[in-house]
Amino acid sequence: MGITFTAIDFETANGFRGSPCAVGLTKVRDGRIVEEASWLMRPPAGHDHFDSRNIAIHGITARMVEDAPRFGELFPEIGGFIGSDVLVAHNAAFDLGVIRSALEVSSLPGPAWDYACTVLLSRRSYSLPSYSLPFVAEAAGVPLLNHHDAVEDARACAGIMMDIAARFDAASVEEVLEIHSLPLSRSEQYAPGVDDVSKATRTALGRAATSTGWSGWPEEGLNPSPDTQADPHHPLYGQTVVFTGTLGIPRPQAKQRAARLGAQPASSVTRRTTMLVVGDGFVVADLRHGRVTGKVRRVLELKERGHSIDVLSEDQFLQLTGVSAPSGGR
Repeated sequence: MGITFTAIDFETANGFRGSPCAVGLTKVRDGRIVEEASWLMRPPAGHDHFDSRNIAIHGITARMVEDAPRFGELFPEIGGFIGSDVLVAHNAAFDLGVIRSALEVSSLPGPAWDYACTVLLSRRSYSLPSYSLPFVAEAAGVPLLNHHDAVEDARACAGIMMDIAARFDAASVEEVLEIHSLPLSRSEQYAPGVDDVSKATRTALGRAATSTGWSGWPEEGLNPSPDTQADPHHPLYGQTVVFTGTLGIPRPQAKQRAARLGAQPASSVTRRTTMLVVGDGFVVADLRHGRVTGKVRRVLELKERGHSIDVLSEDQFLQLTGVSAPSGGR
């Protein structure tokens, strides 16, 4: 028997991860894609504004979903499609976090799901300049023509998982994870009024109430020590992270968020650098078109010498850290 799972991808309307506006699902049985589903949706009430940055990423506008059902109305269909499958996503903590936060602000219960992340697995399976979905899909031989179309991204994620399983002759998601010394992650069930609202939702709602908009970087700031008690399986744990360009949150704040997840922030690219986060609207595809900063050039030079350094866009970093930015997001 071949590998079996469901791949999932969400797009969000704004910087709060509990604002899903589209979802794509790809079901895999015995190592083959057998069924797909996708929906446009209105995000939960009170969290359904569309930020221009998000629209620029996925092309979905408020008008396109004005007659669509809200997340809460669609969730039974989404859950029914998934069933008891292990979920697979590229940056799975984000997509599972979308479900949890959207349930929380919709006051709806949700089941527990086991899941695996193809970002973590791809870092251990391929040697790439970036582990964003387009780069990994290309390495896995998976077509991805319209990145940020939810069902295309879910299909690409499914193809990546199937390719990794084939490379290591694994017959299940659990076996793939075991080969790579990774645990099967679990998103716990949620019961409104019984379970606490997630920290990500509390933080996002607090920031939304006080936000005054995006601002440029202040000074470089200090480099805090990493939290050694952070989750060792988080993609940022153990990384040495350098920032370049302008992000949507102050650079010292970004460093603090990275450190709380077990990363060591640094101020310049050296041989110890394992991750570079690039602001100023950079997307990873810019690497192919020569749009790079001095720090990115230094990274490319080190990679040519055999150093493994991952290049992330601002959007990817915000997803990894759970930041609900004033006007950013997925």
